[in-house]
Amino acid sequence: MKRLLHTSLFPLFASLILLTGCGTSTTPSPSSSSAPETSAPVAAPATENNTSAPATTEEITLATTTSTQDSGLLDYLLPIFTKETGIAVKVVAVGTGQAIKLGEDGNADVLLVHARKSEDEFVEKGFGTNAYDVMYNQFFIVGPADDPARVKSAKSAKEAFQLIAENKATFISRGDDSGTDKKEKSIWKDAKIEPKGDWYLSSGQGMGDTLQMASEKNAYTFTDEATFLSRKLDLVKLMEGDTSLLNPYGIILVKSTSKEAAANKLISFFVEAEGQKLIGEFGKDKYGKGLFVPNANKR
Repeated sequence: MKRLLHTSLFPLFASLILLTGCGTSTTPSPSSSSAPETSAPVAAPATENNTSAPATTEEITLATTTSTQDSGLLDYLLPIFTKETGIAVKVVAVGTGQAIKLGEDGNADVLLVHARKSEDEFVEKGFGTNAYDVMYNQFFIVGPADDPARVKSAKSAKEAFQLIAENKATFISRGDDSGTDKKEKSIWKDAKIEPKGDWYLSSGQGMGDTLQMASEKNAYTFTDEATFLSRKLDLVKLMEGDTSLLNPYGIILVKSTSKEAAANKLISFFVEAEGQKLIGEFGKDKYGKGLFVPNANKR
């Protein structure tokens, strides 16, 4: 009886197996397959609090100084901007001089730089418009803890540079026509010194690399506040607070851009309430103070 029952159920089991096999072998239609990888900008990923982030629809290029990149500010701000607008931002971090040249050549949509005289010339020559002050911090003169040139005793940045030159203490300059480099050169000029000789070296690199080089050579250098505070190096702050060490940043629309609406959205983000609040908060959790002071103002 048992044998007969098993035999009679066999066709039913076979039919079920056949049907199941047919269901799992179906080839997905093209519309259900994974999308191929492309080079298009990617929107911010959805999170529990962001289930409807806008798809990235456009990409603009921001030419900026290395200090905004090396300090981590852009890594903090730009994902928020992209998440809110769907506009991706390609960052080209170079010296201010190079960033301005990119704008002049039409290879950037927005500039975020820190050399006011050069910024004003860029606008006056018709290359830029919609210019704003964005934020500021200060420059430092930093060097080895034993301070062989006695920079810490100086009353001004000009006097500090005079002491470095008199003692032929090793000094690392960026030498890259950046906003920091321009400011450093202006202080040497005010001190009536043409720095040259074995003691004065040019890195030709960004602020982070220049600080690293100064640390390795036990040398002095001139740096923006944000990059210095964001790096752990064997250098100490020796001169700050002099009025000549103020370091303001500006943001400018490149007039030749074909993406004016998107570029102006980025400028608005930096200078309106939300962006200014984020700028002021950046670094507070780690350093006890913001690395930049927001001061948006239309020029």
